[in-house]
Amino acid sequence: MKFSISCGSSFSYSPWVLCSTTGLKGKKVTCFHSIKDDVTNAGGTYVDQEVCIDGNVITSRTPEDLPAFVVSLMEQMRKA
Repeated sequence: MKFSISCGSSFSYSPWVLCSTTGLKGKKVTCFHSIKDDVTNAGGTYVDQEVCIDGNVITSRTPEDLPAFVVSLMEQMRKA
């Protein structure tokens, strides 16, 4: 499936949806630890940090990271 991300954000398990597309190829992302192999196999580079911003893709690991995720998302939306 061909997929293009114009702007996307996801946390916890939701990056898993992008694993079935080409949307993670070459992107640095974070996610819940149990799907990091899937992210890597989909062409993404896994990093273990509360928020990861790579271009137009914003990812976060867990609900505990939501405060930082929301702040980052709002900052990126202001820039757009």
